Amino acid sequence: MPTVIRKTRETLREARRGVLHAVSWQVKSSVWDPPTDVYETGDAYVVRMEIAGMREADFEVSIQTDTLYISGNRPDFPARRAYHQMEIRSGRFANAVTLPGPVDADRAEAAYQDGFLTITLPKEKITKAE
Repeated sequence: MPTVIRKTRETLREARRGVLHAVSWQVKSSVWDPPTDVYETGDAYVVRMEIAGMREADFEVSIQTDTLYISGNRPDFPARRAYHQMEIRSGRFANAVTLPGPVDADRAEAAYQDGFLTITLPKEKITKAE
């Protein structure tokens, strides 16, 4: 059975989300963040985002220092509708993921399949000076 490790340290994203929810009657953001998992293998960190209805070209991915930025725009259908329930978000989205350790950005790979964007970030090899 796999081991699940949950860190109790509140991330900047969680803190921002908490503040926005607390004052949601005052602050409305048109940018949303899709559900995202971050996990580690022996040689890489993997970021997996659930975002159906897109193409690979619709994503913008960048790394700055120790943070992975993912953004894009999921289009909505232009037809007017009388919704009875509306839970599927559309429009501009963005997510910032703090990476757990140094990565080799030059060897990073991204793939979009079956509604999931998966970004594999090889861990940076640390060489010891002798």
